[in-house]
Amino acid sequence: MIYTITFNPALDYIVRLDHLDTGTINRTKEEYILGGGKGINVSIVLNNLGMPTTALGFIAGFTGNEIVRQLNEFGVSENFIRLKEGLTRINVKVKASTEETEINGRGPIVSDEELQALYDQLDRLTADDILILAGSIPSSLPSDMYECIMQRLANKHIPIVVDATKDLLTRVLSYKPFLIKPNNHELSELFGKTLTCSEDLIQAAKELQQQGARHVLISMAGDGAILVAEDGTIYTSPAPKGELINSVGAGDSMVAGFMTGYLKTKDLQEALYWGIATGSASAYSENLATLPEVEALLEEIK
Repeated sequence: MIYTITFNPALDYIVRLDHLDTGTINRTKEEYILGGGKGINVSIVLNNLGMPTTALGFIAGFTGNEIVRQLNEFGVSENFIRLKEGLTRINVKVKASTEETEINGRGPIVSDEELQALYDQLDRLTADDILILAGSIPSSLPSDMYECIMQRLANKHIPIVVDATKDLLTRVLSYKPFLIKPNNHELSELFGKTLTCSEDLIQAAKELQQQGARHVLISMAGDGAILVAEDGTIYTSPAPKGELINSVGAGDSMVAGFMTGYLKTKDLQEALYWGIATGSASAYSENLATLPEVEALLEEIK
């Protein structure tokens, strides 16, 4: 079973308008509400690709119930900890013709007892499972949350995928995550300099491997992706052609696609193809990638 954890899920209230004028009333042209969070996105796409998955994390109140309802519609299994107080946050995303504005909620407080309930769930995982840690940590939880989890599971030989940035990523490398997935901009930020060519990105990935990462998957949007494997082999894949419609969830989809391809074939090049095809399928659609969309792009890439 592939488990994902979303520590700070949200209902994304997405509105589209022709123009955004501050200080006055604006009328929306289109609006919709989607349950989200990086781990949740990964679980939805895994489920779309036919992979068994369970979404873990914390939800609260009627907004949390709506996320569960949406996951049920997708057919995704969940085992969220239901918080006694507060509400799962709402993120407002305003998309106008020339600009985008986001207002992200803070999220509920997680008590020590509720955090322990999550630890109890993780303690039941075995080496036959896979754990995906993705996204930010809310202020109510320890900033070393990922470290605590990986240290707790260190002797269970569970493959762990980490999709995070900055200190949240670098501080877990010593626990040898199976896969990390920075994009080219995140790598540049991490190393404090602009990394533009493949050689620079590969060198940065190798430095992260020296710190403990096993496989490093670098996404480069329309320029495709690079995988620096544990044994030093470099794999590449172009991005299929398409019109960018919505980049939200594309990185999460790449993680889901890569793990699907790897578990199906045990071939890292095939896994990379699956990853870039799945990430692109989400980017070229209003919704997260589906299996027919991914299979069509796989044919184009190959």
